[in-house]
Amino acid sequence: MTPQNELRLLPWSGPDGKPCYLSTDDSGGYMSRLADNIEAVQLGMAADLVEQFSAVLGDRDAGSEDLHRMLNELTGALRDVLRVATSRGHLLAASNPSQGRF
Repeated sequence: MTPQNELRLLPWSGPDGKPCYLSTDDSGGYMSRLADNIEAVQLGMAADLVEQFSAVLGDRDAGSEDLHRMLNELTGALRDVLRVATSRGHLLAASNPSQGRF
C-alpha cells in the first residue's frame, strides 16, 4: 500500500460529496485504470462543453435559460477538471519528490 501522502484522489465523490481516495502500489490495477478512464471522459466532456458554450455565446438569439444551463454544466465540468488536476499533481509530486524543491 502507498503511504498516506501518496493516496490518489479519485475522480468521483463519496457520500455527502466527500472525496474518495485510492491506496495502491499497482498503477495498472482495476481501480487505477477505472479512475484513469473516468478522468479521460471528464476531460473530454469539458472540452466538448467549452466548444458548445462558445457556440451559445456566439448565438445572439440564445436566451438566459440557455446561458444558465450551459454555465451550470461548465461549473460541473470545471469541478471535475480541478479534481483531475489536483489528483495528477499529487501523483506527480509523489513520483518525483525532489521536484519543486529549490
